[in-house]
Amino acid sequence: MIVCSNCKHNNMAGAMFCSECGAQLMGNNDLVTQNISTDGLSQVGRKPTGSLTGSLSGIDAWASLHLLDTGQVLPLTSRNEFTMGRVSEGQPIMPDIDLSPYQAYAAGVSRLHAVIKRQGSQILFMDLGSANGTYINGKRLSSNVENLLNHGDIVALGKLKMQILINSS
Repeated sequence: MIVCSNCKHNNMAGAMFCSECGAQLMGNNDLVTQNISTDGLSQVGRKPTGSLTGSLSGIDAWASLHLLDTGQVLPLTSRNEFTMGRVSEGQPIMPDIDLSPYQAYAAGVSRLHAVIKRQGSQILFMDLGSANGTYINGKRLSSNVENLLNHGDIVALGKLKMQILINSS
């Protein structure tokens, strides 16, 4: 048995992620830590124009979500639209981006909270009728209305805050 350091749930031997909270389990000796190059990120957050100078560490992402509480960066690649929320046991519909490992339940993130999508050169964000609301730069969004995102915007799903990093190349 592997005990999750996050929620103390007992998981089966060999599990990589906690079946209760989704956190990555320690104790797997096959995992290797690698340094991430930040050479191209020196200008991130300095240009309010919505354009990103440099690249997102060579990742082929059209945007990334920088979780402010943990520092985790979630790149958005391969698809043009992602739903965001948290997984709940017995829920038939799963979000594309599961925020459960980042204390989403405690932060008030709904199971199907919001959607982010790329439409041409624009990045749009929409609240899906969440219980605790969605905010862009402190302004509460109306449900089911698309809102334009710019590079560096701070989005809050309930109390879970993230900065939007848009790759303009």
